[in-house]
Amino acid sequence: MNAPFPLSSEAEGKPGLQLLIAAPRGFCAGVDRAIEIVERALERYGAPVYVRHEIVHNRYVVETLKEKGAVFVEELDEVPDGAHVVFSAHGVPKAVPKEAERRELSYFDATCPLVSKVHRQAERQIEKGQHIIFIGHAGHPEVIGTMGQVEDDQMTLVESVEDVARLPFGREHSLSYLTQTTLSVDDTAEIVSALEDRFPQIVGPKAEDICYATSNRQMAVKKIAPGSDLVLVIGAPNSSNSVRLVEVAERLGTPARLIQRAEDIDPAWLEGVGTIGLTAGASAPETLVREVVARLGQWRSVEERTLSSAEENMVFKLPRELVD
Repeated sequence: MNAPFPLSSEAEGKPGLQLLIAAPRGFCAGVDRAIEIVERALERYGAPVYVRHEIVHNRYVVETLKEKGAVFVEELDEVPDGAHVVFSAHGVPKAVPKEAERRELSYFDATCPLVSKVHRQAERQIEKGQHIIFIGHAGHPEVIGTMGQVEDDQMTLVESVEDVARLPFGREHSLSYLTQTTLSVDDTAEIVSALEDRFPQIVGPKAEDICYATSNRQMAVKKIAPGSDLVLVIGAPNSSNSVRLVEVAERLGTPARLIQRAEDIDPAWLEGVGTIGLTAGASAPETLVREVVARLGQWRSVEERTLSSAEENMVFKLPRELVD
């Protein structure tokens, strides 16, 4: 158990709390780009601008964009003719832009370029006659989008090492693999190892598909978790990369909680806690980090310390139609 920091003169009566804040954390370049696409479309064309699915998995972001005039829908049949629509950062099956074109909808694709890279890899592997083993989480929008780049019988989803053991292929089959971009780095390495052990002929991508932001945020949690009594991860329950951050901390033996806003923190969690690690998933804005720090400051005398494990300077280009 890490001992609480001494009381500061400004916070007499409050026990001290050391706060280890992970860096990097929060928004990645793909999320920044997706949000800016929606905002620029609203500025250029006026409200409403329709968005198919959550632009990113964060309730605060979605509600903020709604206030500006974005309308979130599940499918294109909810979008009126002649409207402007944005596809989410997670990517969409090929059938979606085809449907938009058929209906003559004006659309902007906010798919993260690193997800689009996986889509292109899938097309190349199919052109080579390879059956794709896709490592990902069933039902996640990115998985649905990537699997929708090829025919149903050209890609098989696996979620675990156990799934690999059940695959109905042999060494005579031409196989390749790809992965969802927001997976656990450690879990994925185990699954890839199992694939390569069972299918020595399997071909992987030239560079790993797990994106830089996912890897960096997991590495940052590995830096703060060992010195923390509790790790708080700001993110949504349907945010794959945020849930993975909780898992990383817990594997290191540190209790972790996923929260969406500061109001989700139960003060009982702080009992006996002297040091908290704090991070945010790639869809969570920095304003929510500061909100959590302020909330903790209501109960404790907080002393912040940032632990940095990587520098990020990635920027993705916007669609030409939205660039002044």
